[in-house]
Amino acid sequence: MGNHSHRARYTSRMASTDSSASRPPLGPRHWPTWLGIGAMAMAARLPWSLQRGLGRALGALLRMSLGNRRRVAARNLELCFPGLDAAAREALLREHFVALGTGLFEFARAWWGSVDPMRKGLVVEGLEHIEAARAGGRGVIVVSGHFSTLEMCGRLMCDHVPLAGMYRKHAEPAMEWAVLRGRARYAAAMFPKQDVRGAARHLKKGGLLWYAPDQDPSRGDAVFVPFFGQPAHSLTSTHQLARMSGAAVVLFQHVRRDDGGYTLRLWPAFDGFPSDDATADTARVMAGIETMARAAPSQYLWIHRRFKRRPDGSSPY
Repeated sequence: MGNHSHRARYTSRMASTDSSASRPPLGPRHWPTWLGIGAMAMAARLPWSLQRGLGRALGALLRMSLGNRRRVAARNLELCFPGLDAAAREALLREHFVALGTGLFEFARAWWGSVDPMRKGLVVEGLEHIEAARAGGRGVIVVSGHFSTLEMCGRLMCDHVPLAGMYRKHAEPAMEWAVLRGRARYAAAMFPKQDVRGAARHLKKGGLLWYAPDQDPSRGDAVFVPFFGQPAHSLTSTHQLARMSGAAVVLFQHVRRDDGGYTLRLWPAFDGFPSDDATADTARVMAGIETMARAAPSQYLWIHRRFKRRPDGSSPY
């Protein structure tokens, strides 16, 4: 299906079912947020070559100014890449913050700018796996991880398949309104992470649902499974959604290449998923995300305290 037909078909439905259709919050207490949104919207319109250069500079600034996040990322790299020496981990840490800086411009452009420059040189692989998984009207859970490329590559994939998403609501209403309105340009629908039933209904109707279940959850059913050899507190939601909806599960890998282009890759659907074992299914999902993170280690979100909970109650941070 063409680039714009997905958006034309689904944007109106999304706008009628979420807060992106409501009036924006314009009270004085929201003005500082609107100033920030305006700055991001203007940054979204800069040339991509300039954004890449500014992203590197912004990443270096973030690395110096966000001391706590830098220490979390450094600790994660120490835990997950014990075979690297200190110099190699420091180099990877620097590359990670460059990826974060670039990713901020990508987020802004995905929401409020043009992605035409990103479509040039785009490589998309594995669309046939989505078509195979949807045989007979079956829904598909499209699983990714928290990478700096997440929003941009989600928008690019929406050119090819009608992805809906799950998301965490912003605490600031103005940002919530602006981001949902931006996502309404390309996503089939957006479901708050608490709306599991709504997401399951979407899947039962043969829809595609894209989300990333790889962060330590504050609530919801979770188990400890291996991630980079560490016990990681992980949501069983992929297993639960698949059981509720009968949907297939496909992994979605996305990478920002050194030449500034992107590669999007869909994997074959998991066989025998879901099983009767939520822990085993969750371990399969996390193993897939680990494989994707190893393929582009600087682009994974290492500033998140992924291992803040341990089975014995301790924390490595």
